[in-house]
Amino acid sequence: MRGLKFLGVAVLALLVLAVVWLAMNWAPDRPVASLKARWAAPPSQFVRVGGMDVHLRDEGPRGDPLPIVLVHGTSASLHTWDGWVDTLKQRHRVIRVDLPGFGLTGPSPDGDYSLPAYARFIVQLMDRLNLQQVVLAGNSLGGAVAWKTAVDHPTRIARLVLVDAAGYPMEAQSIPLGFRLANMPALSPLLRNVLPRRLVESSVRNVYADPGKVTPEQIDRYFELTLREGNRRALSDRLRAGNEAFATQIAQIKQPTLVLWGAQDQLIPPAQAQYFARDIQGSQVQVFEGLGHVPHEEDPARTVAAVQAFLGR
Repeated sequence: MRGLKFLGVAVLALLVLAVVWLAMNWAPDRPVASLKARWAAPPSQFVRVGGMDVHLRDEGPRGDPLPIVLVHGTSASLHTWDGWVDTLKQRHRVIRVDLPGFGLTGPSPDGDYSLPAYARFIVQLMDRLNLQQVVLAGNSLGGAVAWKTAVDHPTRIARLVLVDAAGYPMEAQSIPLGFRLANMPALSPLLRNVLPRRLVESSVRNVYADPGKVTPEQIDRYFELTLREGNRRALSDRLRAGNEAFATQIAQIKQPTLVLWGAQDQLIPPAQAQYFARDIQGSQVQVFEGLGHVPHEEDPARTVAAVQAFLGR
């Protein structure tokens, strides 16, 4: 009897702890309107593309004949490019966008997060902004979107900049915990209403070579934009869509291409930079010591200098 009583107390204590944990980490979806004041200040704007109100920023000289379009990675947003834009907009028109399923743009109406769907989205966006041809740059998922757009719509993309780009079969040495949990269907219903801020923090720090560079505001941004209505469901759908089915198409790319990589990237190791170098004829590769999976965010000055040199050529 004493053993059963002890077991009952233990179970009750665990239930109480679980309830307290849920209460502390309860984080239901937030309407986009509640997030705009902090994350969509000028020069942010929203344009209608593909049935979505797409969040973008369009900066720099409008007379630039070859604008630059910047595409973020999984669970990121257009803010990841702040450092690059501060430099590039002095001489170039620079457009950055929240992809469908992320940031303030939110989920796609048709729920299609495949690379062909994202490539179509980029071209729809270009048409909406009357852009005939652009330099397309992307990080991680955004890199895969960039090269897939170049493959599917080659006349619209003049040059490519691939930053720790996805596309080949994964060889990850470390995957952020948030991505691993979002890819577990059994946990999806729970994670759509519960999100520990510490989980987001650990995931962001995981993709930096120097986690000490991650600021509280960055964690706020990743955390709050993940809570945008529909983004968590979209993340699960996107992770299941994958990229690898199109990897053989990379060799079709003919555009001048710059491949940038963080030497300490544990999500997509720098060895994969050489796969792009092998498959894209004439491409240039630069690897940055001391940087991780988001080198453009971790050290904007050092990485954007390589882009400026590439564009100058």
